[in-house]
Amino acid sequence: MTDEVPLARALARFIHSLGPATIPAEVEAKARACLLNGYGIALGCHATEFAPVARAAAIAMEGERPDGATLWGDGRRTTIAGATLANAALSHGRAQEDACGAAHLGAILIPLLTALFEERGLPLDHLIPALVAGYEAGGLFEKAHAGHTTPAGLRASPIYGTIAAAAAVAKAMALPEDRIAAALSYGAHFAGGILQSFADGTDEWRYQVGQAAVNGLMAAELARQGAVAAPHAFEGSAGYIRAFARVAPDVGGLAAKLGVEWSTMRVAFKPFPVCAFNQTPVTAALLLREKIAERKIAGVTVRMNPYEIGYAGMDSKGPFNTVSGTLMSIPFCIAATLLRGTPTMGIMTDYDDAQVNALMQAVETVADPDVPTLSAVIAVWLEDGTELVQDQRMTASDYSYDRARTMELVRRIGAEEAVPEEAYDRMERFVMGLPGGSVQDIVGCFALLPRRG
Repeated sequence: MTDEVPLARALARFIHSLGPATIPAEVEAKARACLLNGYGIALGCHATEFAPVARAAAIAMEGERPDGATLWGDGRRTTIAGATLANAALSHGRAQEDACGAAHLGAILIPLLTALFEERGLPLDHLIPALVAGYEAGGLFEKAHAGHTTPAGLRASPIYGTIAAAAAVAKAMALPEDRIAAALSYGAHFAGGILQSFADGTDEWRYQVGQAAVNGLMAAELARQGAVAAPHAFEGSAGYIRAFARVAPDVGGLAAKLGVEWSTMRVAFKPFPVCAFNQTPVTAALLLREKIAERKIAGVTVRMNPYEIGYAGMDSKGPFNTVSGTLMSIPFCIAATLLRGTPTMGIMTDYDDAQVNALMQAVETVADPDVPTLSAVIAVWLEDGTELVQDQRMTASDYSYDRARTMELVRRIGAEEAVPEEAYDRMERFVMGLPGGSVQDIVGCFALLPRRG
């Protein structure tokens, strides 16, 4: 090893320093928008099928605790770990959670921190710095290495989200710098997760975010209790970067980005209940739908970056019997949008729409390195011989909404899912009033949801 400061220590020093004096105003504003989006999307997920499964598992493993953390939309209380597992599955229910590159950090951090603050009564002035710490730690590694880990079949959310969760909990608990470094080391050792569920259209990915959060909680708690940690967990010869990304670590380069390139600012929100990589294709297809004006479609070609088309499940043409399959499929998302308009959960779960399924077979996906990520070029050939092309170039900034646009998004989803307006009013007051208020203010929003069955 060189005399360079270990990366865990450099990152811990940055996390330890985060606070009102060091977090830029625009970063704090974005963090509040992330909270609005995270809680708002979770409210809109109340009718999805995944949280009840996770709640049942959480209660079976952790039991009920009257003084514990609340299961959102259920009301029972359990351990921090149990509530986190269930509430993260709820937050992931529409696949409309935020995205920091390829990692869905909000669905990990927001349920985890809420449960932690509720159960332990932590001061709310720690919440936004802890959330920022998580986005910065997880986002640092995602931006540097997702291009290596994703093609290898590793899912970004648990790989980078475990680091994010460890950082967030360590910051929330106000651990000293050396213990934050230890938490990060344990987070690196506990990280992992594969992509096969997307290829098979199954549900493992729904619960990975909760497990990543729990692993990060465990990492920080072990550090708080004095567990001895590897100082070179990230850059060591058998460390996190070499093991997952299979590249030589750039310790100095990564450390230099801290507090300069704020990962929180590149967190993107999803207007549609489809994969992050399908947001722009759907946007383009909606514009093409207006131009097509009911004319018959003969064929469709979509060009996207190889990184996105190569992601598990993206080029699948079914047949589908789960929304986990349809939301990933470029052909399905484009065919459904061209024929049915703005995707809803109803559209995404209609697996027997004969017209959509037929058009889906006529959608050709082409990996084109000249098309940037978060962009798409869609060509539609009509039966009358007309060709229509939509070249949709977008970046994360196009999906980086402010408070007003975030509230517009979550209220639109709430209207679709019969969420009372009062829930969003109370949610917005809580988030914008931080560090005032109580965690029960936000937990109480979920008590307003319609009861299932």
